[in-house]
Amino acid sequence: MGARKNHNNGINNNNSRTRENRKREKIKVAIAGVGNCASSLIQGISYYSKNKNGLGLIHKEIKGYTPEDIEIVAAFDIDKRKVGKPLREAIFQKPNCTLIFEREIINGDVEVMMGPILDGIAEHMKNYPEDRRFIPADKKPVDVAKVLKETGAEILVNFVPVGAENAARFYAEECLKAGVSFINCMPVFIVSDQKFAERFKKEGIPVAGDDIKSQLGATILHRAIVNLFRMRGVFLEQTYQLNFGGNTDFLNMLDRHRLKTKKISKTQAVASISGQEIPEDKIHIGPSDYVPFLNDTKICYIRVEGRGFGGAPINIDVKLQVEDSPNSAGVVTDAIRLIKVARDEGMAGPIYSVSAFTMKHPPIQMTDEEAYKIIQDYLEGKGKLW
Repeated sequence: MGARKNHNNGINNNNSRTRENRKREKIKVAIAGVGNCASSLIQGISYYSKNKNGLGLIHKEIKGYTPEDIEIVAAFDIDKRKVGKPLREAIFQKPNCTLIFEREIINGDVEVMMGPILDGIAEHMKNYPEDRRFIPADKKPVDVAKVLKETGAEILVNFVPVGAENAARFYAEECLKAGVSFINCMPVFIVSDQKFAERFKKEGIPVAGDDIKSQLGATILHRAIVNLFRMRGVFLEQTYQLNFGGNTDFLNMLDRHRLKTKKISKTQAVASISGQEIPEDKIHIGPSDYVPFLNDTKICYIRVEGRGFGGAPINIDVKLQVEDSPNSAGVVTDAIRLIKVARDEGMAGPIYSVSAFTMKHPPIQMTDEEAYKIIQDYLEGKGKLW
């Protein structure tokens, strides 16, 4: 994947380390956007430091790393209710509304710093109650690259709002300056952009993206149904996926201009698995509406229509209801540890299998089974992580 540069951010290129050595080492992570997804991730780190049975995790351990080995060393946001507060308080501030499953946060003293606002706040949000929208802090943004270097961050997880394309690219640029790996959980095409990918590879930085795929969410369920049609020889005629919820993500997406890359990402994630050309007017995937009282609950309706043997109709209707942000954090927990392993092993640029397994819009699309097998084989010492 290319030669690594020495970026002096706590990188250890000694591949002969034992599992015990890895277990004692922390994964130093920075977060951009202390919203619901960050809240679930940070709660989860503390939760699994106590609940060591690993129930609810995709992988309990990845090359010796467990969720409790993730240490948040820096955090950036723009909301006045979060900036200046320690993480253990900031993650429970409005407009965050996700499930609280762990209140005792370990290593929660990190202060949330002011990031640049850029396009992080949609104009229409000002028409909604304060506890539902972002309220910008009246503070000067910090030098993000400098903070990343000073804190020894190895990985930055991008949780900026949907539609904040300039903000997402800003944090990617700061990672390039600081030699920090970028995990792009948002639907802005960075890791899947050839120019950005080549720059990260040239700098010796492993990355994963774009647009996180939930642990068991609308996209992966829709893909599973479409893949089943393909495997069983059922011709897919048309399909839709409608989502609605009550968090700031859904409020943000009421501005349809901020939705463009999200729709592309979700649509390609499903269409790419079908094995056939699906006309644009035969596939509709995207958020439907914002329902405030749902908070972080997401409800999804999926319909897939097809023709089987002799042209006989086969139709499937599914309703999925999930708590949106823990569903995301379950995958981010794996992505962080896999990218840390990639850093340990001197890899650079997009890590294709990790991106395909964890993201909706990776540089190279694979079936979920193919990406999972590559990772499983690697963890069992039977292949490479690529």
